[in-house]
Amino acid sequence: TEKGDKGKANNKVIEALVAANALIARGRLKHQYPHSWRSKKPVIFRNTPQWFVYMDRDIANTGTAADGNTLRELAMTAIEETEFVPAVGQNRLRGMVEAKPDWVLSRQRNWGVPITVFRNTDPDSDSFDDIIPSAEYSKSAELIDRITAAMRAGGADAWFAEDAKAEFLDGIVDNPDDWEQVTDILDVWFDSGSTHVFTLEDPQAFPGLAGINRKVDGGADTVMYLEGSDQHRGWFQSSLLESCATRGRAPYDIVLTHGFVLDAKGMKMSKSLGNTVAPQDVIKQYGADILRLWVASSDYSDDLRIGNEILKTTVDSYRKLRNSLRWMLGALTHHDPAHDVDASEMPLLERFMLHRLAELDGEIRAAYAAYEYRRVVSALSNFMNSDLSAVYFDVRKDALYCEPVSSVKRRAALGVIAKIFDCVTVWLAPVLSFTAEEAWRERFAADAEASDVGSVHLEVFPEVPAMWLDEGLAARFEKVMRVRRVVTGALEVERREKRIGSSLEAAPEIYVADEGLRASFDGLDVAEIMITSDADLRAGSPPDGAFTISEVDGVGVVPALAQGKKCARSWRIVSDVGADPEFPDLSERDARAVREFDKMAAG
Repeated sequence: TEKGDKGKANNKVIEALVAANALIARGRLKHQYPHSWRSKKPVIFRNTPQWFVYMDRDIANTGTAADGNTLRELAMTAIEETEFVPAVGQNRLRGMVEAKPDWVLSRQRNWGVPITVFRNTDPDSDSFDDIIPSAEYSKSAELIDRITAAMRAGGADAWFAEDAKAEFLDGIVDNPDDWEQVTDILDVWFDSGSTHVFTLEDPQAFPGLAGINRKVDGGADTVMYLEGSDQHRGWFQSSLLESCATRGRAPYDIVLTHGFVLDAKGMKMSKSLGNTVAPQDVIKQYGADILRLWVASSDYSDDLRIGNEILKTTVDSYRKLRNSLRWMLGALTHHDPAHDVDASEMPLLERFMLHRLAELDGEIRAAYAAYEYRRVVSALSNFMNSDLSAVYFDVRKDALYCEPVSSVKRRAALGVIAKIFDCVTVWLAPVLSFTAEEAWRERFAADAEASDVGSVHLEVFPEVPAMWLDEGLAARFEKVMRVRRVVTGALEVERREKRIGSSLEAAPEIYVADEGLRASFDGLDVAEIMITSDADLRAGSPPDGAFTISEVDGVGVVPALAQGKKCARSWRIVSDVGADPEFPDLSERDARAVREFDKMAAG
């Protein structure tokens, strides 16, 4: 019995043996025994006839390229011709097929898809043990049509109907009593493995993927099978064997394998343990894009952990990405493509941002092509958080808010932000599908009727000119950013000590010993890059007491307060405030901008 105790049947049998003087000995044996994973009950063994697919017999007379090969050989060749993501999946499937015994197709259950054949049981017949339908039997096509029609009308249960045998075989064979109706059902993996026949080869359901031999016929379609790592033993393998046996090749070009979702502690989710995290609950609380971002940020080739703390981290990452999109939408309200500046005439900072876009273009395309979505999210997060929010947007706020409309710097910045928005939104669309669509429609809603706005999901990745790449400029800005880190650190200390409130109250003295580092600032406004009202870049080693950081050798900052008056518009402290009598509270630059805005408003 289940707990090892003797049951009533045991005693009855033993008593009968004793009464018949046939009991030689008695004892108890404890051994390991297979149990059902679902019911946890012992599994009973039965020896029964089965139907097999042979792995090592020649496949002949099939009319396919498979003639003269064994199923194992065909499958091994197909595995080599298939791309696996990750690559380790190929070794796993290869090892399973290489050592696979003959495939047992039949099961003896009361439910399932029947093996719809009849077996000849007449021992006096030359065709004893033959089956129909078969290629050799002339009326097989008619028999198949009858079985098909019955199942269309009544489902798989039509095979098991009381009078099914008589109806199917009437007029098909001379003596139906010589034929046994097989009542075994198919292995469920055979069912799932046959799906390619009803999808890839159905021209009505999938017109773009009709025909399993797509590459042979010169087609450009690529078919991917995507499932969990357990399917190397299941669907991946059964699909492979069925297709190879009937068509001589795999039904797929790519096999992508993912892991399974575990709870935050790495335990398998189970209702009985109460540690399940339902997708619909996550979507209800955070939105679908949070769930999508969590998946895309993870290494899906391994098992994934999910929990409240993990999701909170994803929410923080999402907010940063969304805030960058919102900031760009606000800035682009003032963008007019007719006023864009040619890349060759842009300031160095804008040309560097175009370089970063060109760099990202290659990286994003390569990552998507390799199904490495974590690389996509990482690259875009670093770009939007580090390059854009922490540097470019911060530096260019002054130009966007305060420069005259005609300013080349302002027009160049708006043009670059428009290009960044278009690229980033389309790049993010496969991951943050709802957020990207919302941002896209908001961006273009003002320029078209609602029905003409289009969808970001109908866009292709933007073509980014290769001429934007400028490795020399990138090397210069890498040096500029190193110096900027020291200045930012010094200003943070000044704020913490309450010696300044805003960085615009400062005019730091920046000592740079290395000539190459100093030269990297040629053509740049140092104060603009540091977001201060003024800055003095000096040659030489930092003096005693200067602020330094160990990561940037030979660079030091001596804080100083900016001299002059505070512009009421830009908040910069400069010496030319009041230079324009008409605007006594503004710097000369801001007075010029206001006069230009007033002229435009007056028409």
